[in-house]
Amino acid sequence: MEKYRDGQRELHCVFVDLEKAYDRVPREELWYCMRKSGVAEKYVRVVQDMYERSRTVVRCAVGQTEEFNVEVGLHQGSALSPFLFAIVMDQLSEEVRQESPWTIMFADDIVICSESREQVEENLERWRFALERRGMKVSRSKTEYMCVNEREGSGTVRLQGEEVKKVQEFKYLGSTVQSNGECGKEEALSCDSE
Repeated sequence: MEKYRDGQRELHCVFVDLEKAYDRVPREELWYCMRKSGVAEKYVRVVQDMYERSRTVVRCAVGQTEEFNVEVGLHQGSALSPFLFAIVMDQLSEEVRQESPWTIMFADDIVICSESREQVEENLERWRFALERRGMKVSRSKTEYMCVNEREGSGTVRLQGEEVKKVQEFKYLGSTVQSNGECGKEEALSCDSE
């Protein structure tokens, strides 16, 4: 980012938020991604056994519901779930990364960057398509666009015809990234370090 700030070149970034990321992972997709990642079949079966016949209840003001099956999503609170989610996202990113090389990912936080607004918009659409094909979804209300060193009239980014909210700063993994290329004071050291 500092390179673009110092060189006064535009850098277009879309901060993608996934809607209920862990809750939407299809189980069949999880098994497929584990196998494709080279996880030994015996471990795939162990995880399948953990997820087989998952049941839950919902507590509300008037009591709780009858027990029902949970057939999609990762187990909430499980120490294994972040690892399983990372496997799914890694496989998904392999497909998309070939067309969208400037992507930063940590867990379910995705940042797509490009030197042009048109390219970042195209890459956002690729991610949307790949996610939806796997049963996951981009949160349109929480996904945001920022242009570093914006020149006049650089425009807006759209996702399926809907304008993505444009911001002047964004908090990503504890660091505030600003449209002038600077980082928030408390994060200056981590943003400027090599």
